Amino acid sequence: MPELKRLTIEEFKAAEKLPVVVILDNIRSQNNIGSVFRTADAFRLESVYLCGITATPPHREIHKTALGATDSVNWVYVPTTLAAVLALRSSGYTILAVEQTEGSTSLENFHLPEGKKFAVIFGNEVNGIDDEALPYVQECIEIPQYGTKHSINVSVAVGIVIWDLFGKLNNFQNK
Repeated sequence: MPELKRLTIEEFKAAEKLPVVVILDNIRSQNNIGSVFRTADAFRLESVYLCGITATPPHREIHKTALGATDSVNWVYVPTTLAAVLALRSSGYTILAVEQTEGSTSLENFHLPEGKKFAVIFGNEVNGIDDEALPYVQECIEIPQYGTKHSINVSVAVGIVIWDLFGKLNNFQNK
């Protein structure tokens, strides 16, 4: 582990974070939740908001896939996705939703405005993002897909989108 230069939990908590919050909207699978914590740790995100029926740590099934990331990543439980969105908007976050909607922007064509912080909503595995929250979203983005299915597992979608945002945000910082 020393060769990998991994941070301790204390160093992680004190380190500068990517200005991104993930909002999990009524996610049913604790394995998906744990995987999102691992991604949030890997890219040093600000926090994860767990909304509605989304389970919270400590939970055996979350820990199975999080592998300790629930100890490093800041997380907050909010009873509704709408409440989380409104709180984050009032704190200056740009709200993004990963959702297939009329007028959504394909991820490869999505351009991040500079100097902003972002909250990205990922919806329920079956029903998508809560309809009450969608009017408060500033932009919907979707992952291009070329197969027979119209969706991607939520934990995989989080990985794809966060990797893309990470690259785009780091391009700003390296200019």
